[in-house]
Amino acid sequence: MKPPISITAYSSISPLGSNPLEVWKNYQSSKHYLRRNSFAHFESWVGSLHQVEIDKVTELKNSNPHFRQLDLSVLYAIFVSRNAIALTGWSSKERIGVNFGSSRGATALFEKYHREYIQTGRCETVTSPTTTLGNISSWVAHDLQISGPDISHSITCSTALHALLNGVAWLRADMADKFLVGGSEASLTGFTIAQMRALKIYAKTSQAYPCKAFDLNKEENSMVLGEGAAVFCLEKGVSEKSIALVEGLGYATEVLTHPVSISTDARCFQKSMQMALDGNAPESVDVIVMHAPGTIKGDSSEYSAIQKVFADKVPALTSNKWKIGHTFGASGLLSAELALLMMQQQEFIPIPYLKNEKIPKKIQKVMVNAVGFGGNAVSVLFSVPGK
Repeated sequence: MKPPISITAYSSISPLGSNPLEVWKNYQSSKHYLRRNSFAHFESWVGSLHQVEIDKVTELKNSNPHFRQLDLSVLYAIFVSRNAIALTGWSSKERIGVNFGSSRGATALFEKYHREYIQTGRCETVTSPTTTLGNISSWVAHDLQISGPDISHSITCSTALHALLNGVAWLRADMADKFLVGGSEASLTGFTIAQMRALKIYAKTSQAYPCKAFDLNKEENSMVLGEGAAVFCLEKGVSEKSIALVEGLGYATEVLTHPVSISTDARCFQKSMQMALDGNAPESVDVIVMHAPGTIKGDSSEYSAIQKVFADKVPALTSNKWKIGHTFGASGLLSAELALLMMQQQEFIPIPYLKNEKIPKKIQKVMVNAVGFGGNAVSVLFSVPGK
């Protein structure tokens, strides 16, 4: 019998804010939080933090001389981890693990140091230690004085949900008492967005909703890149602190036919969703928070996979990328945060430009999907404790 795993606290920072009440209020609005930003060679839509959150991160950065050398991806992770841990009552004497992932890692800092090298032929002393991917979890562990395992990884856009998989595995193997799992992304640089534009998947339009996530009638790709971080606190068992339970886990990888390919019926998602159901009847799932990046092929293939798995019992479907953009390695847990908020508030957050959407009468079980380049899919089923 697998021990139940509870989520006992969570925190995020994104274009929606960093206070849970503010985040929920902004989810209830039908407006998006994307904006036009100017880069060296073009203007583009992005999902960037608002000034209030920028000021909070700047305050954190200036609070410690060592923090001034860190990339924003690390600072975002420290910021949300502090907020989450403050809600738990965890003791640093416990075996607490950390797994914080990122698709891109120290993007802006790496680009800065590379520019300096091209110009001068020299590197600053801290170039290597501050741009390694392991920098994220190690700094979170150091800041919180956690002595358990600290792991950083990148598996593109499913990174954050892979961190959750890892945390559950460590807890069920009794190799840790508690686990902090998260994803952080701060890659709103011209070079990164130019890479997405080169793939011809980036939003060009100036219409009311730049990212038309899960609009199966759109005629052009509409992905928009966002930034942010999210973290969940995992514990074994069920208690009065349990916000949600990890009901089921699923994962799968497709055979590569192209570096960014996914099959037309997303076989990886079919496998991951079927595995995540883990004995639960398809009709017991009330909502799916889709990956739905706003690309024609990505959105349609995921929907096709959902139809194959759920047949005539397709749950209510939603996504948050139309509102905050695609936050790459952090996106899975930011989607999971939406799942938890809907379960806590018992209110479904629809996609405003889609009509005749199914509205659930209750929200007891929510599945969250994420997939990265190469078809590495993860699906997680969350449930309300005691339901």
